[in-house]
Amino acid sequence: QEWQNPFATWDPRDFCNISEIVLPMDTYWSPPIFVLERVNGQNPELNYMVLMHNGSFSSTQPFQVTLTCSLIILKFPFDTQTCNLSIASFFYPAVTDFVMKTRRTSAEMMKDSQSFFLTDGEWKFTNLSIIEYMEMIEEKGFSVVTYVISMERRPTLYILNLILPTCALYLLDMAVLFGPSSLEEKINFQIAIILGSSMLAVILNNSLPTSSNKPPIIGTH
Repeated sequence: QEWQNPFATWDPRDFCNISEIVLPMDTYWSPPIFVLERVNGQNPELNYMVLMHNGSFSSTQPFQVTLTCSLIILKFPFDTQTCNLSIASFFYPAVTDFVMKTRRTSAEMMKDSQSFFLTDGEWKFTNLSIIEYMEMIEEKGFSVVTYVISMERRPTLYILNLILPTCALYLLDMAVLFGPSSLEEKINFQIAIILGSSMLAVILNNSLPTSSNKPPIIGTH
């Protein structure tokens, strides 16, 4: 965060050429912001800010938060999800008091985010866009900055553990059904196929995401 305070300035020549100082966050006014989609998180312990001689404040605080996000998993495991991270402050109206602006562009933020995002996880970070708008509450406009995060699921593990075994069971079922085996052998093998499908259904039930209005296609077939 960076902001200006015209009442906190000084001439470095009058103070031994000191051009900046580090102060606790409660020493001066700081922007009161929060994340709209936050449901849980850990507040930072780094509650300090840097004050320049020209009245420029800067503060860097690492947050670790859990956000709510609506998932659409119909195409699981080949799905792409989009989640929002909205930063706002509903204490000061944006028209007269408080306006938030992003200093860096979406491309710059995208490059920085890719350097911090885990590269060996389940998700692949694909895009980041920034939206600045006014949220109207009780006829008052408040400044909101929303980061739209797009992530693509890595399907390799699900293909090897779910899709390929399922296809193998169905192909084997068709081969036995139309094969030259006797009826008794077909019935015994069909029972084995049913047991295998049941075990696979249990694995699917534990592996497939459940937070979606529509179930994934792989779980409905």
